Amino acid sequence: MRYGSAIAALAFAAALGASTYLRAAQPAGDAVTRGRAIYQERCVECHGVSGKGDGRASAFLTPRPRDFAAGRYKIRSTETGSIPTDDDLIQSVRQGLYGSAMPAWSTLLSDAQIRDVVVYIKTLSPRFMAEQPAVVSLGPQVPSSPESVARGQAVYERMQCGKCHGSDGRGANAVATDFQDDWGQPLNAANLAEPWTFHGGSTSREIYLRFRTGMSGTPMPSFRESATDAEMWDLANYVGSLARKPVWSMSADELKAQYASEEAGAKADPVKRGKYLVDTHLCAICHSPIDEQSHLLRGMYMAGGQVMRVVPFGDYPTANLTSDKATGLGNWSDDEIKRAVTRGIMRDGTRMPPYPMDWTAFSALTPDDLNAMVAYLRSIPPVSNNVPPPTRPFLPIYLWGKFKMLMLQVDPPIVIFPGNVGSAGGSR
Repeated sequence: MRYGSAIAALAFAAALGASTYLRAAQPAGDAVTRGRAIYQERCVECHGVSGKGDGRASAFLTPRPRDFAAGRYKIRSTETGSIPTDDDLIQSVRQGLYGSAMPAWSTLLSDAQIRDVVVYIKTLSPRFMAEQPAVVSLGPQVPSSPESVARGQAVYERMQCGKCHGSDGRGANAVATDFQDDWGQPLNAANLAEPWTFHGGSTSREIYLRFRTGMSGTPMPSFRESATDAEMWDLANYVGSLARKPVWSMSADELKAQYASEEAGAKADPVKRGKYLVDTHLCAICHSPIDEQSHLLRGMYMAGGQVMRVVPFGDYPTANLTSDKATGLGNWSDDEIKRAVTRGIMRDGTRMPPYPMDWTAFSALTPDDLNAMVAYLRSIPPVSNNVPPPTRPFLPIYLWGKFKMLMLQVDPPIVIFPGNVGSAGGSR
């Protein structure tokens, strides 16, 4: 079937009351050309030139941008293993993916531009040329009620959802706490008490779809074979009932109680708090070497060895922050780690420049948070990776760069190189 234009195709499908599907094998009019131009202007920084999720910003984002070339999508209304519908892709671009770096483009792009960029994105994977999306058949929606929520809680317990999301949906007593996607990138289990972070939305229907379709490329499976439609609707209603009040809706007393509760939880589980701090401060972005596609090298989490060139000050390989005693932090004292993090002073007394390790930004951490970060760093499995010291450029070049930075207020550019410059020996 050939379409005269993307807009005509959408209008035709809408008139029939059908979900739009613009075949990438026979793109309409100049939609691909227009979509490519939009993609190159708006999307390439994160998703990369060829759509592999390897744009220049990708290494700094958690979760990583979608690999369009693979044709595998988490947020869909289609069966496990199926490509998404055009409506699925349009919705993700239009509203963004909550709790991620993917913004809502509806404020910057028109509906026609969003359709065009979706047509172009589909050309990046051969799957859209050969396959049709297998749309799920939704069972009758079960309205939320105390009875439905109670049944959903029973399903939550029977399906052992608490092993990943915690008995309370917030991670309490969770057995599995570290996750990776199919590309080896770290993932976090959703905090079910914070529905505004659900990537695909927080309505009962949207939550139900995550259970029904699964989230391709992640450990989140489809429950199609293990729960009935009615049970998945009940489970969606139960998950919806776990939502806490967001801080922007709280009173002063409620805010005080919320922060007191969070502080008590942090003190009770410093390793968990430390992981949160390390994640939010993006420590792994620099201290974990990456490949040419900006993917973390397997088995090298926090093992250092990624070279960061600060022009013209030299090449700075990042330190091994695992608990390895020979090449990591295993033989460092707590005070030595804290001193390096907050003051840039190494064990031998030398001081790091405030770049690329921005230790000045950590100098205001509270004692509890510093203790938590140290506790988490000590929990990271040891990886033997002997990282060489920094290399310095010719002195006059160094002094000229320092003059430009201090006197001319010119920030030094930083170049990140893929690969591991250290002598890796693997996990021990």
